[in-house]
Amino acid sequence: MSSTGTSDPTRFEIDGRLEGPGGPLGRAGRLQTPHGEIATPAFIPVGTKATVKTVIPELVRELGAQAVLANAYHLYLQPGAEIVEEAGGLGRFMNWDGPTFTDSGGFQVMSLGSGFKKVIDMDGKSTPDDNGVAEGKERLSRVDDDGVTFRSHLDGSEHRFTPEVSMQIQHRLGADIIFAFDELTTLMNTRGYQEKSLERTYRWARRCLSEHNWLTAQRGDRQSLWGVIQGAQYEDLRRKAARDLRALDDEDVAGGGLGFGGYGIGGALEKENLATIVRWVSEELGEAKPKHLLGISEPDDVFAAVEQGVDTFDCVSPSRVARNGAIYSLDGRYNVTNARYRTDYRPLDPDTENYTSQYSRAYIHHLFKAKEPLAATLCTLHNEQFIVNLVARIRQSILDGSYWDFKTEFLGRYYAGERELARSTD
Repeated sequence: MSSTGTSDPTRFEIDGRLEGPGGPLGRAGRLQTPHGEIATPAFIPVGTKATVKTVIPELVRELGAQAVLANAYHLYLQPGAEIVEEAGGLGRFMNWDGPTFTDSGGFQVMSLGSGFKKVIDMDGKSTPDDNGVAEGKERLSRVDDDGVTFRSHLDGSEHRFTPEVSMQIQHRLGADIIFAFDELTTLMNTRGYQEKSLERTYRWARRCLSEHNWLTAQRGDRQSLWGVIQGAQYEDLRRKAARDLRALDDEDVAGGGLGFGGYGIGGALEKENLATIVRWVSEELGEAKPKHLLGISEPDDVFAAVEQGVDTFDCVSPSRVARNGAIYSLDGRYNVTNARYRTDYRPLDPDTENYTSQYSRAYIHHLFKAKEPLAATLCTLHNEQFIVNLVARIRQSILDGSYWDFKTEFLGRYYAGERELARSTD
């Protein structure tokens, strides 16, 4: 067994390791937090504004989710961190009694503040330049060595995030696990800019640790701060970022501080290089502390990341695509709004038993066509449970030694089903 330091309010223990070809780094473990245990690997649904969109928190718990992640940027703008704090913190505010995460807001102040809506396109067609602005868009955010000045995507008002401000907001929100403030870069940023940004993110991480220690001492909060690894697709930068944050962690703990309770892996990741990049980071960080991969939920990516030592994931995709009718099933992803499902009276996934199994594809197709909000609720419940359950099955397969067979069976059926569906709709 392996555990984090006693000063951090979380504790991570390894229950079993993945054995097999290629020297995998995967493991099954348990992450203890002030509000309960998370059995890992685990998928963490995103409740950006203190809600998983269209679904009440009680149903999120019933579908098997162990924790939720909310966004510091959005909650800072609306309703305000002070209101969440007065309500008793994020969990009590949204009537969620389990563990909670908040991200730092670093992604949103750059993506939303750079003229994008919700995501930054990584294909090179619509990405920020080294000045952090989309082509043809008004600059709404400016990065300097001290922090980021940005305009609200809601009303255009000006705000500023620094590492200290991000820590203050996240302490007021009261999540069990919080993330250090980092700078978002993309695959289109130059190598020179990536190097400067990496150094800036490191300095910000040091300031986050300092502020986190001070706020904990002043307020008596019980929160775990996790550092964030950047470096885009460059091996030397990713490894340097991991080594630097690990050394910073050791330095802080040696000086009587809390240190990092774990690490997040963020930034630009090309799908085909995901496993390789995560492995670089995991090799440098070691196995003692948990690792969280930001923004991943597609089945093949989940398997790849687990094999390289990732313990928890979050992603908005299962709920976002659900609101447009995209459905995860054991036979691949499909869109229930397509005409072929108008008279299909089977459940969304006939081989997956969950709350939505009592409703037919035809009914949910009708709800979408009639613009009834219930459609989004049912599809979100299904998709979130599908991914939560997939990662839970991955955990069990590590423990019982059946991982490689399970992976082959699951991904073989999933992507064969998608190919067959694509051929039948051509």
